[in-house]
Amino acid sequence: MATSANTPNTLLLKNPSIFKTTSNSGIHTFPIPRATVKPFSIKCSSSATAVAPPTTTQDRLFNFAAGPATLPESVLRKAESELYNWRGAGMSVMEMSHRGKEFLSIIQKAESDLRKLLNISDDYAVLFLQGGATTQFASVPLNICKPEDPVDYIVTGSWGDKAYKEATKYCKPKVIWSGKSEKYTGIPSFDDLEQNPDARYLHICANETIHGVEFKDYPTPKNKDALLIADMSSNFCSKPVDVSKFGIIYAGAQKNVGPSGVTIVIVRKDLLGNAQEITPVMLDYKIHADNNSLYNTPPCYGIYMCGLVFEDLLAQGGLVEVEKNNMKKAQILYDAIDGSNGFYRSPVEKSVRSLMNVPFTLEKSELEGEFVKEAAKEGMVQLKGHRSVGGMRASIYNAMPLAGVEKLVAFMKEFQAKHG
Repeated sequence: MATSANTPNTLLLKNPSIFKTTSNSGIHTFPIPRATVKPFSIKCSSSATAVAPPTTTQDRLFNFAAGPATLPESVLRKAESELYNWRGAGMSVMEMSHRGKEFLSIIQKAESDLRKLLNISDDYAVLFLQGGATTQFASVPLNICKPEDPVDYIVTGSWGDKAYKEATKYCKPKVIWSGKSEKYTGIPSFDDLEQNPDARYLHICANETIHGVEFKDYPTPKNKDALLIADMSSNFCSKPVDVSKFGIIYAGAQKNVGPSGVTIVIVRKDLLGNAQEITPVMLDYKIHADNNSLYNTPPCYGIYMCGLVFEDLLAQGGLVEVEKNNMKKAQILYDAIDGSNGFYRSPVEKSVRSLMNVPFTLEKSELEGEFVKEAAKEGMVQLKGHRSVGGMRASIYNAMPLAGVEKLVAFMKEFQAKHG
């Protein structure tokens, strides 16, 4: 039944500066800043025409957080336009049955677009799960190992170390290289790795979010039957990847492709169905693959948002173009650090510096708090480094516009001129 402006619990926006709602205790009004209701246009990101890299309007901060991270403004605008009534369905995506035809179309399109972006063959299952990448630290060995199986771990940062420690509960992992003694600032030469010839898999963290170390190439397990496994949470869909080199790729969405709550797992289908008996049903890849990620209620709205991001990345020209944009942003920032005559310093070896997460320190460490505070006043937030390493960190994922990096660099130069 149609409702009128006088119907209880109806939103009244005739005066766009006032939000009114009714409840059992009466009518309440709340002021809304006019900036939040100004007119805007929506563009469908599924258009075949290439679009420009992300941009941000002046009423939004430049958010350099490591995750949950900034999302493309065009994606947020589209989600905003579809929030109340998704494409004429008469309900929000948040209200849909996960088994209804509307949501099935959303998750199937998201998977299809992700397969296009990464050129994922039919030999792999694509799963949309919950629990974050941290849950996959257990899921990986539980699904593909027996308790006595040896496995190898290359530990290039905090997340690789956590993955190794979790695996000790379910198989026999060995750290064949660790960068801990060098404060996780590098990646080993693959030729020098002493791999176990019987290892079931070799595990890496493709990009260490905290320490800013990124694999530019990938090792090959010496055991011809072993698998390469990668946690790609913080550089997922930031560049092309040859998926066929991996047995499993997993990634939390909240850094590069969506909001928190979604974990994406790409697993070779011939690995399904071998989980240890103790494996909880919710960690069994085969269960989720057999049910097309719908064994239980998935993170529906998060999957919808990931789908919008995948559409946006395809519209930009795919991951080849996305990587070009990311390289340009990173180069500008690293050049500013390297050209500061030591006022700013990057601890990471140049050959493996991350395009996504840029940690840096100040020569005068006592100024770091002021740097973060003054940057926030200029509309640049979440620049404080991880509590375990200190300093600063600028996360410049796909959705961080070039303008954000340029503004940060301009601020860095001004700050140096003032305090150098």
